[in-house]
Amino acid sequence: MDRRTFILGTTALALTPKPSFADNGPPTATPQEMGFAADIAEKLDAGVRSGLLLNTHAVLVMRAGRLVLERYYEGSDENGGRSLGLVRFGTGTLHDLRSVTKSVVSLLYGIALERGQVPPVDAPLYAQFPEYADLAADPARAGILIEHALTMSIGLEWNELRVPYTDPANNDMQRERSPDGYRFTLERPVVDPPGTKWVYSGGCTTLLGRIIERGVGQSLADFCTETLFKPLGIQNFTWWRYPDGRSSAASGLRLRPRDLLRLGELVLARGEWQGQRLVPEAWIAASMKPVLPTGDGLEYGRQWWLGENLTPAFSGPQRWFAGFGNGGQRLWVMPSAELCVVIMAGAYNRPLQTFSGRIWREIVLANLLKV
Repeated sequence: MDRRTFILGTTALALTPKPSFADNGPPTATPQEMGFAADIAEKLDAGVRSGLLLNTHAVLVMRAGRLVLERYYEGSDENGGRSLGLVRFGTGTLHDLRSVTKSVVSLLYGIALERGQVPPVDAPLYAQFPEYADLAADPARAGILIEHALTMSIGLEWNELRVPYTDPANNDMQRERSPDGYRFTLERPVVDPPGTKWVYSGGCTTLLGRIIERGVGQSLADFCTETLFKPLGIQNFTWWRYPDGRSSAASGLRLRPRDLLRLGELVLARGEWQGQRLVPEAWIAASMKPVLPTGDGLEYGRQWWLGENLTPAFSGPQRWFAGFGNGGQRLWVMPSAELCVVIMAGAYNRPLQTFSGRIWREIVLANLLKV
């Protein structure tokens, strides 16, 4: 079955077959050739110059395997919270993904699960941490499953999005400073039945990362290199590690924009890359299934955000899924349009980070004119 037919059912896109994402960069096409307005780049540049698109660093738009827009700018940046000063961005510049890292961890869990190296998602979460037998013995925690950690619905008290990461009251920063971040997360008070309420939690992803590392016998960075980055041709990256060698699962990955685009293309192809199956197709499908509302008009799957938007090319709203990260980092995938978009920016810890959504809606989707 043709890839486009598989993704879209009976909706046929008038696009040429997808080319190979070569090591020396993705194939390109003009915006008009791929159904976009001819002046999409000029509109983006104007938005950045106006100051409305706060400290935007890079915007890449790919449709049907062809890069139609690639823009880099200059701005202040950080590396894991450490200031890098003013940076002139380009194709080779590494950039924090922040919480887009969480979506990569989800892919790694699916790979490890297929290999039989981690427990099934319906396994009890606390059973994976036998060192905390006192917590596991609490009847109120017995029903919390790995699936609930994947969907951020473990039902424990957690305050991360409502306060800045610079605030000592932020639970995820408290976890980072704790001598035992796993126990800190797992011993939080039970406030809701598991699976009933979504609460954003880097602690959930940290627990998943630990389960993966124990199961595969490698750090997340090493396992990711073996199973994803080498097959994808990603060679230049960093993944922040704790002093004991564990990778920071919630936010530690740094990639070049084009390499994040490769991950988007992999997910768009349901886990297949140039004829090689990297991520189980069933895992991709389950991860992008809406589980719970996030309270802001979006939904959440297994470490992926989900939503829908209008575009002139289609008659109704089109579903998308995405990885979101602090500062304006975004990886958007819209299967019906064979569309992948990467945005990288430097608005870290600022209260308003809506400009990435404006780029997605008002620049990319608003200028997608033809199916």
